[in-house]
Amino acid sequence: MPTPDLRRLLVIEDDPASQRLMRAIFSTEGFEVTVVGDGAQGVETAAAEPFELVLCDLQLPGLDGLQVLEQLKASQPKLPVVMVTAQHDPKPAVRAVRLGAFDYLTKPIDHDEVVLVVRRALEARALEREVQSLRARLGGGQALVAQMGPSAAVRALAEQVTTVAASQFTVLVLGETGAGKELVAQALHRESTRSAAPLVAIDCGAIPEALLESELFGHERGAFTGAERRRAGRFELAKGGTVFLDEIGNLPLQLQSKLLRVLESRQLQAVGASEGAALDVRFVAATNDDLQVKVQTGHFRADLYFRLAQYTLQVPPLRARRSDVRHLAQRFLDEAAVELKRPVQGFAPGAFEALERHGWPGNVRELRNVVRRAVLQTKSGQVGRDEVRALLGEQAESHARPGPRAGGRTLRQVAEEAARAAEAEAIREALEAARGNKAQAARALRTDYKTLHLKLKQLGIRARDFSP
Repeated sequence: MPTPDLRRLLVIEDDPASQRLMRAIFSTEGFEVTVVGDGAQGVETAAAEPFELVLCDLQLPGLDGLQVLEQLKASQPKLPVVMVTAQHDPKPAVRAVRLGAFDYLTKPIDHDEVVLVVRRALEARALEREVQSLRARLGGGQALVAQMGPSAAVRALAEQVTTVAASQFTVLVLGETGAGKELVAQALHRESTRSAAPLVAIDCGAIPEALLESELFGHERGAFTGAERRRAGRFELAKGGTVFLDEIGNLPLQLQSKLLRVLESRQLQAVGASEGAALDVRFVAATNDDLQVKVQTGHFRADLYFRLAQYTLQVPPLRARRSDVRHLAQRFLDEAAVELKRPVQGFAPGAFEALERHGWPGNVRELRNVVRRAVLQTKSGQVGRDEVRALLGEQAESHARPGPRAGGRTLRQVAEEAARAAEAEAIREALEAARGNKAQAARALRTDYKTLHLKLKQLGIRARDFSP
């Protein structure tokens, strides 16, 4: 029986010396350590017992570290996983971070470094739990209305979600980028009879076309060069649950026909397999494209469109439900104050009005980013009107905008300023996600540490402002 006052750590490592080292380090740090020697056993152990964190080697017998990571993230998305590698090739480590690893370490293991990374991972998970608890208190659990807002449009959408969630219909969710399509997909899964099984989300535009078929359908050993062992695809990992196909309009035509066969036959055939196997999943797809136009232009199969659109949900843009802005802004402020540990309690007079007047081309995602930046930058206990307006690119004063100036900016200057602002925004978001860790942020941005350090100096961004 696990000791209740010790934190439980699972180490998946086949090297005996590394096993002993990990056990020695973390036993003295107050952890209860379980060590297993291969990937399949690690996945089984993580499924059978509760752990707060997993340390996993990249090179393992049976399932390799990346396969273990995929399966752990499919079954327990919130479980922090730290990868360990003896390789100096950064590609596997970058892939691990993209698949959801909290961080990765290289051998030989440094005692202080591995303890620091594990403690940061546990702190991040504790903060996430606190934010989830706050969301529940603010919004009555995870109800869609609490997440998206109390407007009549959202309430009508929530009623539709409840209605169709009880069925086995394939659902197509339509809406602009950042409007909340993924929240709708999560609500469909949560309110369905499949809620105890995994929800596996796939961004059809983020996976290279050459890898997409293997990612979705899996492959058998020897199916192609480099396929040294069998690999389960995302569809198989969602067994009994829901597959969310985000940005379905980006799916290549060749794979559209294969997806159609899966939807019609409910059979899954991995790359290199001689026969298919039964597939028990519910499909939800989403897009910001007009698929009917893509059908007319030959870029999307009409039969696949009608198969996906057994039931269609339309997510309204934020500008069409401005009464949700205050609810969302306050919710994002409360969450950011907890996550960023800032003593910000609300908005000053006029700030809400500035938010409500904005057009929100980036929808709810844009609103969240603006509020988080405001919480990070404000020097007082409230976010002021001028701070909001400055973040929205408006004039700080209440007078009208001036007309064109003689000797105004050139097109090149406008483009350079826009690129600089976009670059700064991307760096801030990466630092927020990495909680101020510049090395981790550099990896997420696919650049080297030195380049990121130089950019921080040029843009006047301090990494320590994003540290917990």
